[in-house]
Amino acid sequence: MKNKILMLNTVAGKGSVGRLITGLSSALKEIGHEPYIAFGRWDAPIGFASYRIEKQADIICHGVMSRLTDRHGLYSSKATRKLIEIIRGAEPEIIHLHNIHGYYVNYEILFSFLKSEFTRKGGRVVWTLHDCWSFTGHCVHFEYAGCDRWKTQCFRCPEKNQYPASLLLDSSRSNYERKRKAFTGVPGLTLVTPSEWLKDRVKESYLKDYPVEVVPTGIDTEQFKPLETHIRERYGIGDKTLLLGVASPWRERKGFYDFLKLSGEVHGNTVIALVGLNRKQMEEARPHGNIIPVMKTDSVKELAEWYSAADYYVNLTLEDTFPTTNIEAMACGTPVITYRSGGSGESLTENTGRIVDKGDTGAVLRAVSELSGIDREEIRRCCLERASEYAMEKRFSQYIEGVYGL
Repeated sequence: MKNKILMLNTVAGKGSVGRLITGLSSALKEIGHEPYIAFGRWDAPIGFASYRIEKQADIICHGVMSRLTDRHGLYSSKATRKLIEIIRGAEPEIIHLHNIHGYYVNYEILFSFLKSEFTRKGGRVVWTLHDCWSFTGHCVHFEYAGCDRWKTQCFRCPEKNQYPASLLLDSSRSNYERKRKAFTGVPGLTLVTPSEWLKDRVKESYLKDYPVEVVPTGIDTEQFKPLETHIRERYGIGDKTLLLGVASPWRERKGFYDFLKLSGEVHGNTVIALVGLNRKQMEEARPHGNIIPVMKTDSVKELAEWYSAADYYVNLTLEDTFPTTNIEAMACGTPVITYRSGGSGESLTENTGRIVDKGDTGAVLRAVSELSGIDREEIRRCCLERASEYAMEKRFSQYIEGVYGL
């Protein structure tokens, strides 16, 4: 039986979520279903049935108003009503929501339609949560701030200046209540999270009454795999131990300053490469003689070469839902050392890496020493085996067969 599935996200084909959507669409099409993508900004790749919801000028207006009023997701009314008309015309059996933040849709209008019309006519709603925005009064993550107000009632948000940033007002209290009213009570809604950590947070929130499935984000194991590379020769690394960090963008909460601290603690036969730095960060890193600063790369092949060249991938993120960089590194045969932060450690096993306490750079070095005592080829084999469990194709099947039930 052919089914129509409409997927909604900020972007299509870009970033981990955008690539998830286009990949899932291709998998659905291959088995005879009709996928359709609605997205907020930029362009969709050629070959996909898609609809851009918002014009760039309107996205800018939504963003400006959010910065002034802290009412993110409560503008774009006209565009959202037009989206609803598109949905009515397409008549999908399933609507699969992803990120509905990003200045392109009005969540109250959208969810009113889902409750009052779409589900009443037999439609099903799946919502994959990639962060915490759906159950907070403002922020997408709260671990760095150490805030737990989202469990009962947000107010005086400590993350007000973070995305979706507000320069003036703090509307976190009213946002919390409006989201709770909008997002609860959707008949038959299924939530999906990429990590057990996020599932546990959902079960402590006002979304706790919905069923939650865990479907980890997958990676393209055809692109992320062990590669021959001249990176060590190009950067003069030679046979030194290479610790690799990757982020885009790098911020304090991604561990940038922890890496600068770590550089002062490693021994002379160790170097640290940080990939994805902006110009200011490049200048901050250069005085640390054992740090190799690298600008952001859009080349997946170059990134896979860095993973392949590294002895250890080090992820010092201070908050994260489920970082795919850990899996990408393992897919290139490289073990991972990460902070005990959010869902960052969930993809690791005893044979593929170590998890240490946040901020404990000494424990990072002890983990390096411990892993160096294990046969390198055995670690490589275990990493490749573990990463194969996160191949995109397996995750697409988990969605199609397990979540959609098709």
